[in-house]
Amino acid sequence: MVSSGWCFLAAMIVAYGFANLLQSVAAARTTVHHTFDPGLLLRLAGHRTYLVGLSCQIAGFVLAFLARRDLPLFLVQASVAAGLGVTAILGVVVLKWRLPVAEVALLALLFAGITALVLSARPAPSKQLGTAGSVALLVALAVIAVLGVFAVRLHGAPGSVALGSLAGLAFSSAAVAARPLASAPSAEAFLAHPLFYLLIAHSIVGQLLLGLAMQRGSTTAAVAAMDAAGAVPAAIVGLLLLNDKIWPGREWVAAVGFLVTLAAVIGLTRYAQPQQHRSVPRRRDPAMVGASRSA
Repeated sequence: MVSSGWCFLAAMIVAYGFANLLQSVAAARTTVHHTFDPGLLLRLAGHRTYLVGLSCQIAGFVLAFLARRDLPLFLVQASVAAGLGVTAILGVVVLKWRLPVAEVALLALLFAGITALVLSARPAPSKQLGTAGSVALLVALAVIAVLGVFAVRLHGAPGSVALGSLAGLAFSSAAVAARPLASAPSAEAFLAHPLFYLLIAHSIVGQLLLGLAMQRGSTTAAVAAMDAAGAVPAAIVGLLLLNDKIWPGREWVAAVGFLVTLAAVIGLTRYAQPQQHRSVPRRRDPAMVGASRSA
């Protein structure tokens, strides 16, 4: 019998593709922040485009959560990167992006790697994380937030990649929390579990970091950095602690697929160009307009 996780996985890729595009458009229209300020999320929430994109991301998050109930983290987290392909196609069709040949080749390589992971992944329920695992996720949250305070001072491509990478670590931690949480026996157990609150906290921090990253450069570079940084930790934790499985005899397929996927997303952080900042007019911040009038 085919696991429903595969359907959730496919829908998740599409949802994240739309989310990446819409949120990048909103981020490009918002005044660039140079501090680790949660107020950015409030400013972005003033854009209808961002709210629609956030809705798509929440839908993708829920679909990923459901997919993780059966599918291994190395597959689900790597497949999140496939949303880049959807984003690129939408950008070309809707916003008239012109993708360089290197970026097109890397996107094709990305899909090849994910295809290999799909062929090697074996559905299986998750093991539970103990108290030590929850404490580790709490410590990771604090470390990511502190690093974000320093990374937000970077500008241009370095800032985009650094902040995107930290966002990936936050979302990777959220994924680690979600995998065992998806097997909660009841709604009461789900809401009472410490992993639920860690999942929310990591997701909020990751969302803030991603918004900051998208303001500084290419959407593809920011999201690729996020996916590259988030795939490895989740894959390691999943295989060692959460009962992630690979079909017997296909271990080499999984290894090649994961390395190819990782190489593709890392390559995208290097060769992707800042499309949305050329094609989307930047809307002036109302506060800045008021200040200029009073000057």
